[in-house]
Amino acid sequence: MRRARATRGYLVAGVLIGCVVAVLTVAQAWVLAVSISGVFAAAPGFEYLTRVPGSGQWPDLFPALAALAGIFGAKAALNWLNSLMAHRAAAAVKSQLRRDIVAARLADPLADRTSTAGLVNLTTVGLDALDGFYSKYLPQLALACTVPLITGIAIATADLSSAVIVALTVPLIPVFMALVGWTTQAHTRRRWRTQQRLAHHFADLVSGLPTLQVFGRARAQEIGLTRSEDAHRAETMGTLRVSFLSAFVLELLATLSVAVIAVTVGFRVVESGMSLTTALFVLVLAPEVFLPVRQVGVHYHDAADGMAAADQAFAVIDAAHARAQDASPSAASTNGAVLSARGLGHTYPGAASAAVSGVNFEVAPGEFVALVGPSGGGKTTVLNALMGFLTPTEGSLLLPDRERVAFVGQEPGMISGTIADNVALGDPGANDARISDALRRAGAPDLDAARPVGDDGEGLSAGERRRVATARALLRIDAGAQILLLDEPTAGLDATAEATLLRSLRGSGVTVVVVSHRPAVLAEADRVVPIGVHEEVSA
Repeated sequence: MRRARATRGYLVAGVLIGCVVAVLTVAQAWVLAVSISGVFAAAPGFEYLTRVPGSGQWPDLFPALAALAGIFGAKAALNWLNSLMAHRAAAAVKSQLRRDIVAARLADPLADRTSTAGLVNLTTVGLDALDGFYSKYLPQLALACTVPLITGIAIATADLSSAVIVALTVPLIPVFMALVGWTTQAHTRRRWRTQQRLAHHFADLVSGLPTLQVFGRARAQEIGLTRSEDAHRAETMGTLRVSFLSAFVLELLATLSVAVIAVTVGFRVVESGMSLTTALFVLVLAPEVFLPVRQVGVHYHDAADGMAAADQAFAVIDAAHARAQDASPSAASTNGAVLSARGLGHTYPGAASAAVSGVNFEVAPGEFVALVGPSGGGKTTVLNALMGFLTPTEGSLLLPDRERVAFVGQEPGMISGTIADNVALGDPGANDARISDALRRAGAPDLDAARPVGDDGEGLSAGERRRVATARALLRIDAGAQILLLDEPTAGLDATAEATLLRSLRGSGVTVVVVSHRPAVLAEADRVVPIGVHEEVSA
């Protein structure tokens, strides 16, 4: 209710529908009681049951049948409306949670929270389980809050003794539901963890399959995968076993409670202490008091998977919000710079020491600046901070507007399609001529724009991926971006291609910050900023 706005509106509507259903249930019980007792009143020898002299004629049942048909039709329509609203609320909440999860991941994409396989499992199968929460559990929860109260009041107005029995026995069901629910919750959480492990195992296996195949270890992984499958199967069957047993326990408890009411009412009718009409009214309503509460326990199992997934979704979302609030560096003094850092440092969660610290530099508009330093010295961390991929834990930082930035990372992302499709991500409106020109300026005139590319750049070498990503960034510069951030863009290029790319970068006229060890790149730079060393080198 706190995190999903659609839940609040649906709960209000569910309570209103539950109240109407309860009133219709009371009316249904009354029509049945009066009609059936009227039939017995017309039968010779049964006058003592109703204290009404028999006429020898059966009553006209058509009005009662018409009333029952109307009540059944109204309850069916309300159930249809409730189901419709439940599915709409579920769709809205799942969509909102998926957007929030993706936004949290994009706000801090480098945080080691959830693996890709786990994230895919969470946003697809996991959140889809919320359908059971909204279509079964939540509607039943609304009915459990309204129907027992209204039907219990109706029973109390008809027979106070039966109402006392109901009041004493109904609380037993929530007690047993709580005991069963704790067991179910533990089983469900364990099954969810097992399912996540299976998803991670399978994703890692698929990712590393080429390497395993090369070393002849692919078939050996079948044993581990089979064990993960068997564990998932065992946990699933264990959860189902608890579900069926809990339903049996609740059914038995409700049946015994209704039986106590039936026995007491029966003796009182035989002893002429209660009319048949009142007895039937109480007997028809008594199961309706227990049914909604009992069904909450039954449908809890339908909601358990969805709630477990929602808990993990909230953990991912809340973790991103906490990082954004706890680590928000103050803005650096600009002095006309488009990028600047003062005392910039970052420590990754769980790390014993800082990945980088004490970084100071400013980049003026149109300047070409190279960041250098030893491997593992924090150059990529600084670049990720400039991109906003992570929030530094210390220092001040002037971040550029992401709409004005073009970026080339060490492992550029690729989509399934062609080289042209990947380059065109920099400017979706670019034609074939502009795409070919961008590839040429990136030092890749020999790459065929129509060449197919698989998922995650399959079919391209590491150097070809960098050149395609650089062409994409140049196309983004042509579309209006004014800042270019690159991480080892010339790695894997020959001297000719490297020279072509550097001329393109220099001739673009935009601000360039590049991480590189290549002498040609450092010679082309206006300034070289060593990371971790408090001095700058002029080109």
